[in-house]
Amino acid sequence: MPKTLSPGDIQRYNRDGICQPFDVFDATEVGRMRTYVNRLMADMGTAGGYGINCYQARLSGLYDIATAPRILDHVEDIVGPNILCWATAILSKEPHDPKRVPWHQAATFWRLSPARTVTVWLAIDDADETNAAMRFLPGTHNRGALETSTRDESSVFHKGVANAESLGAPFTNALKAGQISLHADMLVHGSLPNTSDRRRCGLTLRYCAPEVRITDPVWAKGVEAILCRGQAGAWATHPRPSNNDITKTSSPHAVGNN
Repeated sequence: MPKTLSPGDIQRYNRDGICQPFDVFDATEVGRMRTYVNRLMADMGTAGGYGINCYQARLSGLYDIATAPRILDHVEDIVGPNILCWATAILSKEPHDPKRVPWHQAATFWRLSPARTVTVWLAIDDADETNAAMRFLPGTHNRGALETSTRDESSVFHKGVANAESLGAPFTNALKAGQISLHADMLVHGSLPNTSDRRRCGLTLRYCAPEVRITDPVWAKGVEAILCRGQAGAWATHPRPSNNDITKTSSPHAVGNN
């Protein structure tokens, strides 16, 4: 009995591994978020485009976005009433950024079981085919862990899904600024180089129910979860931070970069 998503949205998520687009923030609200994100990236310098990972428990601005009820209302219809956010990442492709994000399954980088994380992709800028919006291979979340191969220096990651071209036609995740998409953690996705004159910036937010468990105690040291709604179960969670200056803290570990 979904409260915000339609039964068709739920069906599409289960079938394709993604549903979108959903209007969440208006132009004024996303404008404020863009100003905030721009400041964080400027403060980080050259690492800002791909290096702002997992600060949801260390920066109040990111905490407030991750716990925004309008986002959580969509997530709840997938994961249920108990919602944790365990990772976030700002991913910004500047105009003419030559790097590609290879086809990959995000869950294979993580140490969680079962694989039930829902990723919200919040568009800070308009994203479409011309400025390297995320692309997905629908239905691949139901294929299990796929074979990987190494990637060259033009890729953001050192490995990606092998022979991805045989897995079906890509779907481009076109979103207007302030819209969100939701996708499954085993869904194969990636993005092309940004050959346009427009930036493509988004914020990813990783949500799961407390039934999901961390399986690697070493990897767990880089996870600082926040309780967004309901009960946390066995997860250790962090309160809203008072700090909102990225220069006064650091990421616990770059576990959420996709």
